[in-house]
Amino acid sequence: MSGKGLFRQGGFLAGCGGPLAFLAAGCLLVGAFRLARKNRPAMEWVAAHISVPFKRAASALVNPLPFSGAEAVCLLVGCGALAFLIRGIWRQIHGQGGLGSCLLVLAALAVWIYAGVCLFWGIHYYTESFEKKAGMSDEGVSLDQLEQAALWFREKVNETAPLVKRDENGDFGYTWKEILADSPGLYDGVLEEYPFLAGPERSPKPALFSKLMSASNFTGYLFPFLGESTLNVDCPAVFIPVTVAHEFSHQRGVAQEEQANFVGIEACIACDKPSYVYSGYLFGYLHLTNALWEADPERWARVEEGLCAQAKQDMALNNAYWAQYQEKVVANTMQSVYENFLYSYDQSMGIRSYGACVDLLAQKYGGEG
Repeated sequence: MSGKGLFRQGGFLAGCGGPLAFLAAGCLLVGAFRLARKNRPAMEWVAAHISVPFKRAASALVNPLPFSGAEAVCLLVGCGALAFLIRGIWRQIHGQGGLGSCLLVLAALAVWIYAGVCLFWGIHYYTESFEKKAGMSDEGVSLDQLEQAALWFREKVNETAPLVKRDENGDFGYTWKEILADSPGLYDGVLEEYPFLAGPERSPKPALFSKLMSASNFTGYLFPFLGESTLNVDCPAVFIPVTVAHEFSHQRGVAQEEQANFVGIEACIACDKPSYVYSGYLFGYLHLTNALWEADPERWARVEEGLCAQAKQDMALNNAYWAQYQEKVVANTMQSVYENFLYSYDQSMGIRSYGACVDLLAQKYGGEG
């Protein structure tokens, strides 16, 4: 093999001691997490003394920024990694070698990023859940409870739909800027019932790449390394308020998606902000009636018949928006990737776990069945 060989120039092993050690250390950290993740006291300690304090400090630093710090970090890291790879390829082509070392560094970086996700996010799947802290049952609910909860949410939707601002077409009339600006104090109303959800106020950030998020079927995310919420602001605004509340629940340690949906709804309907209250009720109604449709279409039809025209219009606009992305390759791929991500943290329901908040809603608002 010539001096231009991938591993020959300068001696591959001699030039890769640092990257190999970096890679090994990252693998050890991931391995330690995988071994210790079922040890709840250990996960609780790491969350309380490392993960949560770090994210609160980091989120305080980026909070004043008018843009998403998460997107800025991802762009910088992504562009830096790409430039580093191009440099390695250029050096290899010109006989200076080092591509193997370059690839090893990038592999080590990827492992450390994953290790960071485990440390600052994955451990929260193994701490005490919201459901346990709130003293709620993890048992199923009856069909009668499901129907009664759906009826209760329908009445609340009908009460609040006329109270929100609407545009000349009768659509939900709040802009994403108004919604995000109105987020301070969102959790104040829910803390009396769930005091463990207390946390520092942070501002949700609009995503520059919102259309890409829509193509991936995402409405928002919490960036583990900064504890910052970034929102898709391209989608219809009616569910942006409850999405803000959902992401704020992640900032307060609620990891499981189905429980974050429930907490987001609870925070919205307990606050004094009309756009948030209505969004929470409509989102809860949507979850309950989707489950009711699968369980008993006739009961669903009776519930749906009594929904007000304004709410039906809001949901129709939302459905039309997302329908254009349903068959997109990017959306299907990203949903598959995210489902596998949930499975990797023992979230056995995968992407379907988003619908499990129905049990909590039906328990609380559906009576005894």
